[in-house]
Amino acid sequence: MKKIALLSATLLLLASCRNSDNYDATGIFEANTVTVSAETAGRLVSFSLNEGDSLLAGQTVGLVDTTLLALQRKQLLSQQLATEKSSPDIAAQAAALRSQIAHQQNECDRIARLLADGAATQKQSDDANALLRTLRSQLEGLLSTLDKNRSSITESASALQYQREQIEEQIRKSCITAPLTGTVLQKYAEQGEYATPGRPLFQMANLDDIHLRCYFTASQLAHIQIGQEVTVIADFGGDEQYEHPGTIIWIAQESEFTPKSIQTQDSRANLVYAAKIAVKNDGRLKLGQYGEVRL
Repeated sequence: MKKIALLSATLLLLASCRNSDNYDATGIFEANTVTVSAETAGRLVSFSLNEGDSLLAGQTVGLVDTTLLALQRKQLLSQQLATEKSSPDIAAQAAALRSQIAHQQNECDRIARLLADGAATQKQSDDANALLRTLRSQLEGLLSTLDKNRSSITESASALQYQREQIEEQIRKSCITAPLTGTVLQKYAEQGEYATPGRPLFQMANLDDIHLRCYFTASQLAHIQIGQEVTVIADFGGDEQYEHPGTIIWIAQESEFTPKSIQTQDSRANLVYAAKIAVKNDGRLKLGQYGEVRL
């Protein structure tokens, strides 16, 4: 009876060993995480999210104080309007000089007729034409000066407009939004704290589409390829395991030494190749959880 019991225990142990080794590689479930940082400086006047919250892409979750930025925008708007109003009215300022030129042109024509009839001298005609040329030169100079002034004022107004757009962009960046649809993993700040550009505020990831990062030996490379369907087994401890269909989406081009926490069927291999297997999360899979791969 003792021999039969010992033989039964040995068979059960071998069977359990075969079941536990029924995999080609193991790894850890991971996700592409995104860390959202502040883009402007100021106090967090609102920051309504908690770890575990589900967010939609573009959803507003917080706001950095924009009081100073709003005041700067109003100031720039006033300066821009004042600058634009100071632009010269070229037609109005040149109207008087144009009237003088027209009058002098008529005077030149009258003297020319008198000169033809012998009632005027050549000197009177020359003086009248010289005055006409002088008035025309004055008009050209005035128009050139006014045009330069208007161009300078227009450029100044454009510079103020660009400054306004920069302020408006900072105000837009003061609104904290979710960059993708996913779940908040960690929260690094609280409402009322002071945010600075580059300071992490929270971390999130799309937990619906995660991947298992595992390692294959060189001898297994001949049996795997990108796009290949495999079976991923999630281990929940004890005898509780669930199978999920997976797809190989990435295979490393270079080998690396076997990580201590990773197991492969060929325990003698010193070099392995990392791979990522995409898995559709049914809600049970968690980041950092171990999983097995069966080719």
